[in-house]
Amino acid sequence: MSPDADDPMSRRDLAFKPVSNPAPRVLTAEQIERYNRDGYLTPFPIYNAAGAARNRAYFDRLLAMLKAFKDGRDTYAINGYHTHCRGIWDMVMNPAILDIVEDLVGPDIVCWGTHFFCKLPHDPKSVPWHQDASYWPFTPARTVTVWLAIDDTDTENACMSFLPGTHRLGHLAWKRSDKPAVLNQEIEEIGQYGRPVPVELKAGEIELHADMLAHGSPPNTSSRRRCGLTMRYCPTSVRSVNGGWRSQAILCRGRDPDAYWTPAPRPDGEDLAIPAKRKELIGAN
Repeated sequence: MSPDADDPMSRRDLAFKPVSNPAPRVLTAEQIERYNRDGYLTPFPIYNAAGAARNRAYFDRLLAMLKAFKDGRDTYAINGYHTHCRGIWDMVMNPAILDIVEDLVGPDIVCWGTHFFCKLPHDPKSVPWHQDASYWPFTPARTVTVWLAIDDTDTENACMSFLPGTHRLGHLAWKRSDKPAVLNQEIEEIGQYGRPVPVELKAGEIELHADMLAHGSPPNTSSRRRCGLTMRYCPTSVRSVNGGWRSQAILCRGRDPDAYWTPAPRPDGEDLAIPAKRKELIGAN
């Protein structure tokens, strides 16, 4: 799709900037080189079996709470609730995750978004091939997405696949998807970008990918659920071209010297009600 010159989204800097970190605290120099080359790193075990079971039970409770509203929200609707749900907040603030993120984005870290992507058994919706940053109003493109497996995820139950190196190609041409889909952008002529690499994870493991890396997942034709939590981290120096979303933030580490982001405190409990601003946020992603 062609950009509109009058649209502030067209003025974003979507060029990938290679990570330069001479003294990483967790990652190796080879892993940072691989991230710069391929656009992702996987897998990293974060939660043991008991922790993964607690995460799954927590999500099951959230899903039951969501269904109790009887307002039409589906299993993909728990989007942007990190400042309203204590359990999501605590996963965002997991030190083991933040140590890895810090090696990629630096010491001043904000999490501005989270989203449970839950594909039920026999779910007909795909996640079309897309670049995350294409949807977002942020510049420059410096967000690292952490994808935490709530369930075991593999090719049988529609795990994600990546196209290594596509994060270095700039903003790829896309069209509106015309098939049942979770997101509405679909990269055109995807076959020209190489062979997809499936990303299989055990519950409790994470992968990390650059916001310009092309990725997607097919419908879940299996009898097993596939759920993961995305957590979006960036340096506090990132800005929004339209002012949006920066009030839905967690200041995870370091400083925000310009006080640009509006960090929220740790929530008291679990609140899946939809304030007016949250309707706008959910609809935008």
